[in-house]
Amino acid sequence: MKKIIASFFSLLMLASVLSAAPKKDIVDTAVGAGSFKTLVAAVKAAGLVDTLKGDGPFTVFAPTDEAFGKLSKCTLDSLLKPENKHKLAAILTYHVVPGKVKAKKAAKLDSAKTVNGAEIAIKPSGKTLMINKSKVIKADIKTSNGIIHVIDAVLLPAPKKVAGKTNHIIKQAIHKGVPMFNSGHHAQAAILYMKAGKDVLGQCSSSACPAASKTIRTALHKATAEPCPTSQAWIMRRAFDHVLASSN
Repeated sequence: MKKIIASFFSLLMLASVLSAAPKKDIVDTAVGAGSFKTLVAAVKAAGLVDTLKGDGPFTVFAPTDEAFGKLSKCTLDSLLKPENKHKLAAILTYHVVPGKVKAKKAAKLDSAKTVNGAEIAIKPSGKTLMINKSKVIKADIKTSNGIIHVIDAVLLPAPKKVAGKTNHIIKQAIHKGVPMFNSGHHAQAAILYMKAGKDVLGQCSSSACPAASKTIRTALHKATAEPCPTSQAWIMRRAFDHVLASSN
């Protein structure tokens, strides 16, 4: 009898958990909220509805209608045109990170790689998070296939031209620095890498490519405070490798 009662209560608890689980996916949740009309229209125009209704899981940084309103009408109208479908898809997938990343976990990260392939910069700010230059205004909205974090500005990935120049500077520095370092000239390699880091920051602003600029800026700060040239060179080299890996 006790086993039957225990089984009964276990079933009740399971039913309670299942009923509490979110039933709407990311797209339906956004539609139901009523404050993501532009985002939903953009997802449809980019042909991403089926993707975001899939199993996932996904973490979506969702700009509100007000966030999209910060873009010029000309820019927004242009993005929604059929001929700009691929460009729009690239921007929207820059708002999506694979897996379920709750705010508490995101706060421990410096960056995250998006479905777009490019990285977004993540930084705690008071009781919330900054994603590139946008602020999370509501976090951890659960859906059946992921998490939604509401943000107050549209995230724009770095133009390929800028990213290409940044990678070229880094590759050139590594090409010259590796044989220099391997032949024992660690101080010269460190100077070369640190100069390349500054060149990258000059080429890639925090608004154009936030994740890369944050990585390089942090590395330069650490390398400058490090008295050992060998360590300086390695700090910069690891940062360069991270930026290159993130852009692939």
